[in-house]
Amino acid sequence: MARADKIVERGKDLMNKPEMIRNIGIVAHIDHGKTTLSDNMVAGAGMISMDLAGHDDHNLFMDFDPLEQARGITIDAANVSMVHEVDGKEYLINMIDTPGHVDFGGDVTRAMRAVDGAVVVVDAVEGAMPQTETVLRQAIREGVRPVLFINKTDRLINELKVEKKDFAMRLGKIIDNVNKLIRGMDEEKFKAGWRVDAANGTVAIGSARYNWAISMPVMKKTGIGFDQVYDYCRAGKAEELAEKVPLFRTVNDMVVHFLPSPIEAQKDRVKTIWHGDWNSEVGKAMATCDPNGPVALMITRIKVDPHAGEIATGRLFSGTLRRGLELYVSGVAATNRIMQTGIFMGPRRVEVDEIPAGNIAAVTGLHDAIVGSTVSSVDNMTPFELIKHVSEPVMTVAVEAKNMRDLPKVVEVLRQVAKEDPTLQVTINEETGEHLLAGMGELHLDVTVTRLQRDRGVELKTSPPIVVYRESIAGRAGPVEGKSPNHHNRFYIEFEPLEPGVADALRDGKINMKMEEIERRKILMDNGMGKEEARSIAGFYRTNILLNMTKGIQYLRETMELILEGFEEALKNGPISREPAQGIKAKLVDVKLHEDAVHRGPAQVIPAVRQAVQAGILMADPVLLEPFQNVFIQVPQDQMGGAMAEIQGRRGVILSMDSQGDMIILKSKMPVAQMFGFAGAIRSATEGRALWSTEFAGFQPLPANLLLETVKQIRTRKGLKPEMPKPSDYLKVV
Repeated sequence: MARADKIVERGKDLMNKPEMIRNIGIVAHIDHGKTTLSDNMVAGAGMISMDLAGHDDHNLFMDFDPLEQARGITIDAANVSMVHEVDGKEYLINMIDTPGHVDFGGDVTRAMRAVDGAVVVVDAVEGAMPQTETVLRQAIREGVRPVLFINKTDRLINELKVEKKDFAMRLGKIIDNVNKLIRGMDEEKFKAGWRVDAANGTVAIGSARYNWAISMPVMKKTGIGFDQVYDYCRAGKAEELAEKVPLFRTVNDMVVHFLPSPIEAQKDRVKTIWHGDWNSEVGKAMATCDPNGPVALMITRIKVDPHAGEIATGRLFSGTLRRGLELYVSGVAATNRIMQTGIFMGPRRVEVDEIPAGNIAAVTGLHDAIVGSTVSSVDNMTPFELIKHVSEPVMTVAVEAKNMRDLPKVVEVLRQVAKEDPTLQVTINEETGEHLLAGMGELHLDVTVTRLQRDRGVELKTSPPIVVYRESIAGRAGPVEGKSPNHHNRFYIEFEPLEPGVADALRDGKINMKMEEIERRKILMDNGMGKEEARSIAGFYRTNILLNMTKGIQYLRETMELILEGFEEALKNGPISREPAQGIKAKLVDVKLHEDAVHRGPAQVIPAVRQAVQAGILMADPVLLEPFQNVFIQVPQDQMGGAMAEIQGRRGVILSMDSQGDMIILKSKMPVAQMFGFAGAIRSATEGRALWSTEFAGFQPLPANLLLETVKQIRTRKGLKPEMPKPSDYLKVV
């Protein structure tokens, strides 16, 4: 570790020079070579042997967790700080290697909040794949600038036997495709120079496995271009090529020259993720990356270290962190005191005395922080925008302690896991001892449970994974009357489906109750809501909206918070099968309230509203929505029949079919409920020759012929009476 220690010493000095810092993420589709590339860059910085970089599966520096090594995939985003010299100047590169598997997409989203630039890795043979598009979208939405590295280019030459004249053309197609994606996601940024371009140096090509890479600046410096690369690869002289054009130098040079420093990035970037007052002290400090300003830290990762306890990692946008500093965590009244400050070097955390603005920091002592928390020296600082995840939990497992004496410990570790990974939803039932863990897919849940048992020392029993459904409506109903238990308060609510555009805007976090009303009204109207309704928003819950369409009702303003609580309670566990509800527009059209505040308290208002909403959903043509995934399959032509039969046999729909040489690329959509065991089945159906990947495709109505049976199964499993409930079940006054 002596080499790493020297790098830490050099890095400590650079941490105080934000113009010499680059915060970057390595992002890509699964198996396109992110971790091998990351290891190469770490080796180039002198932290591990170049001979080991990415070659030996058990020496992957950035995949240091035993589970990652056993499964051969990246599960966690891993941080490393390294020093790179360009033109006689040293730069500090803080790099995060991110997962490519769709189940761990939450880690990519969180990493994008911490960085300013992204190296998008694309396999030269497979080209831009579904997850490439997803990670690019995450980067651009977070204001993170991309550059492109086309990996495995030697495979085009040695495996696909591409002719020399076609070699550059194949690479050009990949660049065009990536630019098409960037343009489709953000035309303004594309025009402002965010396109990737081989001519200006924002594209590099190479082989992470064989440690070589070239870009246009490297070609000019060394004279090694496409023709020479082709000849070296064809002649099997990859090692010679790696000596002449080492990958780490080409890629790190590209990072230093074309990705922004924190000073450059934060001018615009913070506006994307923070909506506070730009003329405030903290606003000005973040815009200039001021180390002497108030502390503004965004937590992007929390991990438990057996020796140091909870370690919170995040991006420091302004101020300086040092031991003993008292800081406020958003949403918590008491302050937290920093115990240690440090940086990550892959698996190792190195303590440093202080960390100034512009760096990715690892601190202990922030026990109230969760992933997504804003930490500041300013009380009540406007928090950073919540991190928006592309996917939603689609599968659940029931988790129980094997030994009842471990029950308190299980509750504790599940609460901890919810704090560390916001893409996991934990529901704790302390009475029955059954706890539900909802995640992105089978692998996500399997890895979480395995780690809980390994790292936290609790023995768990788990049920087979269960699909998570959503409840919604397809028709209109109302006004439905909700009566309070004392009969003195009545609420009349109408129901109809929410406009899809408004639901999408809510899901993407484009609308909130803190924004200016005029701005919110405009977004709602642009997405299909009428003017009168757009100005009557009382509140939201997930992708459901409550409108106050009443006029001049006495005491309504002070009761509205309780009404919203009842609305939320009803939608958190919908009436059909106690699954969350979405896409519902509820309109409060009339209210009768008792004039004495004692008679319109929480015990009266909340049940009345909850019952009206539950009954209203059942009157408005209720539907159950099931999660779908897009499934992309690459298969040889002679095995296509087996793949298609497998898709169609699982209620899947084939959306498109393209051919690339002798390979067929199928894009299909399939219910998650039918995806269990798909990996083994597709292997058998195609003699193991299919490559496949998935991405979350949202929720769609369950076919009517499956509704009653599915509702019965869910309700029976939850210990409810199996029959589909009726509105009258909820309109009883208790």
